[in-house]
Amino acid sequence: MYVQLREMILSFELYPGIRVTETELAEYFGVSRTPVREALQRLEQDAYLIIRPKQGCFIRQLDIAELGQYYEIRQDLEALSLRFACENMPDRNLRELGKAWDPEIQPGRSDEPGEMVAREESFHVALAEGGGNAVLANYLKDINSHIRVVRRLDFTSGERIDRTYAEHHDLVQCLLRRDLPAAQTLMREHIAQSESFAKSLTLHQLAQRRNSSFGQL
Repeated sequence: MYVQLREMILSFELYPGIRVTETELAEYFGVSRTPVREALQRLEQDAYLIIRPKQGCFIRQLDIAELGQYYEIRQDLEALSLRFACENMPDRNLRELGKAWDPEIQPGRSDEPGEMVAREESFHVALAEGGGNAVLANYLKDINSHIRVVRRLDFTSGERIDRTYAEHHDLVQCLLRRDLPAAQTLMREHIAQSESFAKSLTLHQLAQRRNSSFGQL
């Protein structure tokens, strides 16, 4: 139930700001209210929604200003992650990571936005973990969880996916040369493009999604 509801939030079937109740969700899924209540409590803990006593549950609104702040922090954390990776990540591991993002091959290529987001996040976490700092990797995972809801919109075109493969591959090549300044420059550009692209798509596509939200079925 948790996974199903989270997917509905991430795909904007449950539109930001709408109100849902245990009763209507239980009827929608054909289950009792107990698993729905448990799922909603987990979703509130993970910051996907807000539960207001006697009012219901409200899907969390998108705060563009807050979103920008997460991207600002991500810029600095990713730069630090690259420093550790440049110093500590073995060539063998970097070559494997580069191969996984070879734009000529695109192994594991998926046009499903959710799968692409998960794959892209794993790239950044792999660099952080490869640098040997588990705390940094966990911080990046936390930031990813807060921006994931809009980043799915970032991978709705083949062109965007192709560019991501090329950018990741080039970044790994910089690390293999132990060229930290070049790697950090590429990372800053990559994140800045992602932020700008996600924001522009959010305003456009959320409006398109409104009529298909759960609350208006």
